[in-house]
Amino acid sequence: MSKQRMKAKDPEAIYGLGCLYEEGNLEEYPRDILMAVKLWRLAAKLGHTGAYYNIGAYYYGTDVKRYKKKGKFYFELAAIGGDIMARYALGCEEEEAGNTDKALRHYIIAARSGGSNSLKKIQKLYSNGHATKEDYSTALQSYQVHLKEIKSSQRDQAAADSDRFRYY
Repeated sequence: MSKQRMKAKDPEAIYGLGCLYEEGNLEEYPRDILMAVKLWRLAAKLGHTGAYYNIGAYYYGTDVKRYKKKGKFYFELAAIGGDIMARYALGCEEEEAGNTDKALRHYIIAARSGGSNSLKKIQKLYSNGHATKEDYSTALQSYQVHLKEIKSSQRDQAAADSDRFRYY
């Protein structure tokens, strides 16, 4: 079925195959980061914004010389497409560069979409005097609204079974 989805140019299947090559834990898919990036580029071109995040992380990663400018470019593409982890990464990058206002904006957007790490960063910025109480309060309320909207018994069961599926 996976091969059929690949032939049909299913971006999710192509992205998943790229992840298999990145991990390299199966005989059929040995670790090949260049193949992974190639597949992620194709998946991104077909509309999978999470693939842009993975490409950005690759350029920030340890397997290659760090290309922060390229990595940031791909994080921006992923963030524009709604990827929470990319938005968080951009916030971290801005915070590291001393641009706490820009970092805060990225974190707020990610928190609205359920980014718990971003909410923690906003709390930290507030405690350090780089965010207002209103910033933190608004982000927290938006985060709670998001959790309420996605709450379901199936999600609760998955979260109870594994931390991997925890959404709160």
